[in-house]
Amino acid sequence: MALRDRVRDVVDGRRFQRLVVAVIVVNAITLGCETSTALVAAHGGAFDAVDRAALAFFVVELAARSYAHRLRFFRDPWNCFDFVVVGVALLPAAGPLSVVRALRILRALRLVAMVPSMRRVVTALVRSIPGLISLSGLLLLMLYVGSVVAINLFRSGGDPRFDGLGATFLTLFQLTTGDGWSDVMRDVMVTHPLAWIFFLVYLLVGTFTMLNLFIAVVCSAMESEPTAPAVGASDDLLLAEVRALRDEVRALRPGPAQSLDLEPLGLGPAGER
Repeated sequence: MALRDRVRDVVDGRRFQRLVVAVIVVNAITLGCETSTALVAAHGGAFDAVDRAALAFFVVELAARSYAHRLRFFRDPWNCFDFVVVGVALLPAAGPLSVVRALRILRALRLVAMVPSMRRVVTALVRSIPGLISLSGLLLLMLYVGSVVAINLFRSGGDPRFDGLGATFLTLFQLTTGDGWSDVMRDVMVTHPLAWIFFLVYLLVGTFTMLNLFIAVVCSAMESEPTAPAVGASDDLLLAEVRALRDEVRALRPGPAQSLDLEPLGLGPAGER
């Protein structure tokens, strides 16, 4: 077996995938511990050592995977994502690039690429982006129309939340999220007793309809996303199908001791009538 094939078997193996996940989890925990001043003062050197060891492991892992799969490695978007995340951590964390050090936690996002269930959810979210963009445009249009209507209805009350288009737009967006809508409604009802009609209609259209449409688009994308098999399961299924096909071919092919019965066709052993 060639060296490239051996490396491919190792990096695609179930044990190696579990090792990568374990290193990602440990690295994420140490990066979280570095946010504690007391822990850094007591174990700062150990945290730096773990971080450097994890980074070295990720570099070796990506190098092995790119060697095993060649150019096919970059055809997978998740591999490109891993490459960028690890590459960012290799940038010097000094001077104007000191902010890069804070981006080390992005390595924890590699769990999304390593865990099939997480990868399925993110893939569904990406595929739902066109629908979400359309719904976002519809939501902005609804906010704009509602803001113009609310300004014409409630500006005379002197409430600063409905004094201009920007303030009203922000207020209605707050109402769409369900944050303090009853307080805003009751404050406006002091000067406009029938204001509850506008707020209830807006909540029915904006909150109960629009936001549920966002959820429906994401759920629809997740339902259409095929369930990814477990690591190694696809190879087992393929091997089982090949074996079943081989058994069927053996059953259809006559053996050396078998002969075709030609007498019902009126043919003798030598093909004579």
